[in-house]
Amino acid sequence: MDHSAALLVIVDSANVVGSVPDGWWRDRRGAAERLRDRLASRGLPDRPGPVEIVLVVEGAARGVEPVPGVRVEAAPGSGDDRVVDLVAEAGERPVLVVTADRELRRRVTALGATVTGPRTVRP
Repeated sequence: MDHSAALLVIVDSANVVGSVPDGWWRDRRGAAERLRDRLASRGLPDRPGPVEIVLVVEGAARGVEPVPGVRVEAAPGSGDDRVVDLVAEAGERPVLVVTADRELRRRVTALGATVTGPRTVRP
């Protein structure tokens, strides 16, 4: 693992947004934009050092634009599959995936990523 590289933080937007029943289902794109903006303004609390944040969106949230500090990846199909692809593409770089999805957690840890739950990035 390349410990000199910035930590790559991949956020499963649908899973994180869906972790709190706050009406997100009425405006999925808006909910993803609010999450993106919160990540851009607060980063990743309790993680020292540089991080690169990637927000993976799917379905109705496609079209969310990136902002300084948060790259947005629109999944052409399954958001989970795009998260797995990004972990695989990271090579030796340290990767942290934010999700509560058990199957996705299994898939990305098999590739060497670490995982944390939605509370890491939710208020």
